[in-house]
Amino acid sequence: MTIITELLGSLVATLGAYAVYRVLRLYYEEYTSPLRDLPGPKSSSFIYGNIKDIWEAENSVLHEKWVQEYGKTIQYSGFFGIRRLFTMDTKAINHVLMNSNDYQKPEAARYNLSRVVGAGVLVVEGDKHRQQRRVMNPAFGPAQVRELTGIFMEKAMQLRDIWGAQATAAESGAARINVLSWLSRMTLDVIGLAGFNYKFDALNSDPKQNELNSAFNTMFQSNTKMTVVPMLRAWFPLLRFLPTDRDAEIKTAQKTMTRIGHQLLRESKKANEKITEKSSWKARDLLSLLLRANMSTDLPEHQRMSDEDIVAEVPTFLVAGHETTSTGTTWALYALTQDMRVQTKLREELLAVDTDTPTMDELNALPYLDMVVRETMRFHAPVPSTIRVAMKDDILPLNTPFKDRKGVFHDGIRVRKGQMLLVPILALNRDKSIWGENSMEFLPERWETVPEAAGTIPGIWGNMLTFLGGPRACIGYRFSLVEMKALLFTLVRAFEFELAVPAKDIIKKQSIVQRPVLLTDVEGGNQLPLLIKPYQRP
Repeated sequence: MTIITELLGSLVATLGAYAVYRVLRLYYEEYTSPLRDLPGPKSSSFIYGNIKDIWEAENSVLHEKWVQEYGKTIQYSGFFGIRRLFTMDTKAINHVLMNSNDYQKPEAARYNLSRVVGAGVLVVEGDKHRQQRRVMNPAFGPAQVRELTGIFMEKAMQLRDIWGAQATAAESGAARINVLSWLSRMTLDVIGLAGFNYKFDALNSDPKQNELNSAFNTMFQSNTKMTVVPMLRAWFPLLRFLPTDRDAEIKTAQKTMTRIGHQLLRESKKANEKITEKSSWKARDLLSLLLRANMSTDLPEHQRMSDEDIVAEVPTFLVAGHETTSTGTTWALYALTQDMRVQTKLREELLAVDTDTPTMDELNALPYLDMVVRETMRFHAPVPSTIRVAMKDDILPLNTPFKDRKGVFHDGIRVRKGQMLLVPILALNRDKSIWGENSMEFLPERWETVPEAAGTIPGIWGNMLTFLGGPRACIGYRFSLVEMKALLFTLVRAFEFELAVPAKDIIKKQSIVQRPVLLTDVEGGNQLPLLIKPYQRP
């Protein structure tokens, strides 16, 4: 017994000494950090640093305030006072995004993301990411999205008819509808058919009874309060045994998504298992195309994805293929309620089209629809920011030198291995030095003449950072944009939209994507109530 006691005491002492060493090393690194002389706000909490301030503010508003006060390249405090780098310099951001091996998602961020989307292409890094991306790319090209546009239109019209029936039944002739919920159900149906040739039938079922829709609502429910335990679990793997109030429901949602993912893969493989020739493939859904690409004789064996890897992509398809589009379209409708001139102008353009079912090319040929979508993606980017960690010591190049607290100018930013860097998607999309003094206004006409400075933004699409850039840019951005255009085309032609609550009641809260919440009904969860009235053509 004495020996066991001594061993336990020795183990505790060793762990304690190691913990002290790690803490001392951490604070030594902070004391000698190359960021220590950068300007920036004071930490407001020993535990949270400035993170709680960011959380409680409207997305990116605090970042934009810091830029005005301290400049475009600053440092702020993360958890436990650990410095983080924030820069709006497009040359530095381009360096980070293009060198994705050197600047990866932090392990804590990957842990949180994997709880929602699994270990798919959004989470893995390095060679694993390149392998998965190489196999998946063919499924997301323009030709494939063109083939799927009919599905977008079909489901958009189904949603139109449901809303029309509700408006007709309303005594006032205008139905109050939580558009976020309905758009989420519609895009779930779309990714079922377009992604897996599978009918989820979410539009025709009770959202509380549709297990996959319920799973998504659970996973994406925006938290309105910041608590310590989720933070500790993310940053300290040894503490991931600590429970939270949402663990049980998230675990159930994860099981649902995983089970359905395996079911979809089995059914897709079964439907195609007898097909060996490329010319014989008939299915155009994303999963079938992924399986086809993975079986290609042009692909070396060592570059092929395992069944486990393919199953891991199913939640990615489900989440990325439906959540960003439903959220983006929600904010587009919100924006249209705030400027009836824009809503009317858009409707006039759409009504001039002589078909209810335009093709992808016909949708993309509508200039004002394109401007509205671009302005929505600029001003209401579904994902407002992301974070990276430096995997080695490096120097970030700059377009514009900055002055540190000692008055010294620098034409580069020294970063140390392990340094956290925020990529400010929304703040850069709304940067006044790029977009002008009206950058904080929703103005589709700005896209008639794109500012020259916007050409420096290192995004994959639209002179903005919404879909990121570099090797980790959003693989499904074409899918999302065309689906969003199909929805707006169908709904704006059919209805007039008005906000059902005062605009000041709408706030944004992020859980991977930024979703609307009512200040007067926080407990009601994510929602955007609109009054929808059928449009009567003159």
